[in-house]
Amino acid sequence: MVLTVLGALLIGLSLGLLGSGGSILTVPVLVYLVGESGKTAIVESLAIVGLIALVGAAPHLKKRCIDGRAVLLFGGPGLLGTSLGTLLSHQMPAALQLLIFAAVMLIAAVRMFQPMSGPSSNEPRPWWQVALAGMGVGVLTGVVGVGGGFLILPALVLLLGLSMARAVGTSLVIIALNSALGFLLHTAGQNTTLHWPVIGLIAGIGILGSLLGSQLSGFFSPLMLRRSFAGFLVLLGSYILITSLPHALQGTAQHAAVVAPVSPSIPSTTVTLR
Repeated sequence: MVLTVLGALLIGLSLGLLGSGGSILTVPVLVYLVGESGKTAIVESLAIVGLIALVGAAPHLKKRCIDGRAVLLFGGPGLLGTSLGTLLSHQMPAALQLLIFAAVMLIAAVRMFQPMSGPSSNEPRPWWQVALAGMGVGVLTGVVGVGGGFLILPALVLLLGLSMARAVGTSLVIIALNSALGFLLHTAGQNTTLHWPVIGLIAGIGILGSLLGSQLSGFFSPLMLRRSFAGFLVLLGSYILITSLPHALQGTAQHAAVVAPVSPSIPSTTVTLR
């Protein structure tokens, strides 16, 4: 329980300090600290990430620091992508989803190592480029249960020219919408047992941690924080990759054995592999 609380606090602190990236820790906390299965962890992660993002977006909404046009252009296609990603996830074994998740963590680490650029001096990109980026983030949310803030923030800044302050608030709204839809689609008609006390505990501590992190963010160098978090993601992503790869390969081998046809014309020969 202590490790779970610390993990939830780390999720919130990273969100408050960095403005993104914290939700990518939710699935590992649920799998490796709480002991949830990969499938259950992804669904519960969507609920936790959505709740934290919703609460985090409230102050930005109060300050009118959310860009409604960006929510429509980026978030609308994101909802379609979330629907597609959820359908894809139902066809994937949990080990494969964790492999994809590990790859996402390593990509996030690469982005975290780079300093965040300011708004582009060029004109905003064509709407279809923004829509494709939003759909891609939505697919990611549906498949592996991450909010995708580490992709949404730079996309809003570079593609739509938003200031960092407006991009953070807008990103939280988009994350909340994508997570809510993904959670509903994952649970609709599915026999999934969710542990609501765990969801409430991690979400509650994560919200408190994000509020604390936002107060502490002024005491640290943003670039130092991002690169430190990136190093942590490399270690954690590599561990998930190493531990999930054998299960994914084993699942592929078992699937091949099941679908291999057995000819009824050879009734007397049985081969057993040990």
